[in-house]
Amino acid sequence: MAIAMVTGASAGLGEEFAWQLATAGHDVVLVARSRDRLSEVAHLLRSATGREAEVLPADLTTEDGREAVAARLADAAAPVSLLINNAGHGAGVGFTESTWEQERALLDIHVTAPLRLTHAALPGMIERGHGAVLNVASIAARLSNSTYAAHKRWVVEFTQALAGQLGGTGVTATVVLPGLVRTRFHDSDALSHMRHEFPDAAWLDPEGVVASALAAVRRGQTVVTPSARYAAAGTLLRAVPDRLTRGRRSMRRD
Repeated sequence: MAIAMVTGASAGLGEEFAWQLATAGHDVVLVARSRDRLSEVAHLLRSATGREAEVLPADLTTEDGREAVAARLADAAAPVSLLINNAGHGAGVGFTESTWEQERALLDIHVTAPLRLTHAALPGMIERGHGAVLNVASIAARLSNSTYAAHKRWVVEFTQALAGQLGGTGVTATVVLPGLVRTRFHDSDALSHMRHEFPDAAWLDPEGVVASALAAVRRGQTVVTPSARYAAAGTLLRAVPDRLTRGRRSMRRD
């Protein structure tokens, strides 16, 4: 049975990815910082779906954490067929107000971790002739107003480049660009204000976002925006000069 790894699996879109994959018959490897929360999610998944849920606590903002997950991805005895690079967070402040520690952590979780884990996963997938990488970006990638947006734009460009290089291997790369999603991502003090700044119509349900992303993976689609209104907004933003999309605040995913 195919094994899927999900980073940031303790809550939000990551937890929803784990549920939909396990319900569809996949065993899952759950990655996040909190062992206790991962164990709780894994227990619920096993009980409800009968699928195996492996717990792998790791802080992907650290080299040790990334290498622990990379080692699991390189394990040929229990090969991972689908890697979902979902882990992420927002600083809640602009670059000029943030600390270096905050910026370094953002870079490591949004850029270094997907790069390292994808690099670890691909050799086995290519050798087996099948597999997929799904990267979670954000509609913020269409903006030019924060390091978060810059990181997510990199994720989109990286995935598109990767998809081109994987042609003919049986392995695919997909990136999903959700907008605002109703998860605990915006519960932090730094981001909770966003719940009141955007109308209900701007918020997406995690179930629909995840279903759209997984459907795109099955189709071998490279870029997917799981909402007609956000897809239209993304098209508009691509046509707008960067100077008009700059600002102090950014949109953030899940």
